[in-house]
Amino acid sequence: MPEVRTFDDPKIKFENPDWESIADAGYLCADMHIHTDCSDSYSDIRRLLKIARSRNVGMAVTDHNLIRSLDSIDLGKEDVFIIPGMEVSTSDGPHILTYFYEMNDLRDFWTENIRPRLQSCPWLALRDCSTEKLLDLLEDQNCVVSGAHPMGYLGSNKGVEICNRKGYIPDEVINRLDAYEVICGGMTREDNVEAISSFGKHGLGITGGSDGHIAEDLGSVVTISKADNTEDFLNSIMKRENSVRGVEKDFPRRALTGLASFYHFLDYTPAVIKVQSYQMAMTIRRGTKRKMSRRD
Repeated sequence: MPEVRTFDDPKIKFENPDWESIADAGYLCADMHIHTDCSDSYSDIRRLLKIARSRNVGMAVTDHNLIRSLDSIDLGKEDVFIIPGMEVSTSDGPHILTYFYEMNDLRDFWTENIRPRLQSCPWLALRDCSTEKLLDLLEDQNCVVSGAHPMGYLGSNKGVEICNRKGYIPDEVINRLDAYEVICGGMTREDNVEAISSFGKHGLGITGGSDGHIAEDLGSVVTISKADNTEDFLNSIMKRENSVRGVEKDFPRRALTGLASFYHFLDYTPAVIKVQSYQMAMTIRRGTKRKMSRRD
């Protein structure tokens, strides 16, 4: 484990969350980035609910472009704090976490704006939905929007901050987000430190989540708020009153997560190659334009 660093913002700490102590102090905590077998995970929603209940931790279910697991349960009847969410894979690369106050609003948004743009592999980048386009679609929605793993992963453009630094996505687009995911359990400490160093310059709030594709990851990174319900919890993010605690997965667990996702994608190999090739071509084209503009 890399050396723990300290930051000017005391709301962000690299430490294992003590779920019971958080609850005893009157706070709600939730893993704001968890996947189910609705997309590229093997974790059944019922198993996640059982673990969440035993750990006294809430969760935002954020499957890639899909909401079937959330639709399979009645959020109002569950004794676990659940935020209806979705991780949207945009056509220009970044993954964007969306947290809705009401399940009906998420369902309506998905039906009207996401379902028509799904690829043959529904977890991959949407058709005709850049980061800017997605933010346009979300403009009038009652939700909180956070940039997932802002520095991307494995050298990809799956994060808005890395795209901003490469010049692909301008500041004015980034500034339309509500928050950055400043601790993502699937990232390295170095990448999370970079995310922490960046959220303030854009005037954003903070969220944190495990990016769990394995049930046992649930709660390894949590967002904490003095709240009693979803509305208060999400409002605290908007008001910059929440905090984030957590640690990244070690290498064996990250490798296991990668394998879990890999096997899910095997059935969609042609679609994966097509989408990845398209995004790689976009990256090369953007890079070429940047070099030419610098020469000019």
